[in-house]
Amino acid sequence: MIKTMYRHAKKHPGLIPQFFFMFLGISAASVYLLRLARGPHVSWDSRNNPETWNKLGPTYQYKLVAVTTDYKRLKKEGPDF
Repeated sequence: MIKTMYRHAKKHPGLIPQFFFMFLGISAASVYLLRLARGPHVSWDSRNNPETWNKLGPTYQYKLVAVTTDYKRLKKEGPDF
């Protein structure tokens, strides 16, 4: 498949940016999917640690980008379980 893409790009140089942005999008989507799979709300080992989100500290940043929240200054607002 890569050999075919290389031949097409050699024949039609206008396809090179399309291939570049296609691979960029696929790789960005893959990295984001891996980030979601490793998040605190996903439990891969449900026998040893069924509630992984309870072991996170109050300063853990859950969001990818926090515009107005400074997670380092937060205080714990809930009971310990």
